[in-house]
Amino acid sequence: MSNAIDAVRSKAVKGPGLKVPGIIVLQFLLIFIFEALEYTFTEVGFFTGLAILVSFLGGLYLGRPGTSFTNAVNPPIAFLISTLLIMVTIGGAGFSPGEIGLELITTLSSVAPWLITGAVIAWAAHFALMRKYSRK
Repeated sequence: MSNAIDAVRSKAVKGPGLKVPGIIVLQFLLIFIFEALEYTFTEVGFFTGLAILVSFLGGLYLGRPGTSFTNAVNPPIAFLISTLLIMVTIGGAGFSPGEIGLELITTLSSVAPWLITGAVIAWAAHFALMRKYSRK
């Protein structure tokens, strides 16, 4: 697993890579843009799920060494914040707690498999990288 991660990192961007704030902004914007587009035309689901998975992998690919924890933790938080922002603005739910709660649960259930899959990959990569760095 560690050799595969090294191969991915060696083909990543030439230079030091993204710091923690860069990964946070990258993941939030990617999830927000795809979720807003999908929410405008249909219900949130497939494309937002792919954006979540790509944000996990993009953070691993573009991040500096030592940013794997942020990469594993941030996408679910970014998804929650972007969902709340979209529901209040584009969704037209306003600040009604009943509507926001029901819509939040519906949206979360539609992308849960993508969140779980991405989290498993990101946490496995984080622990593999931590093991690699602790041996040096």
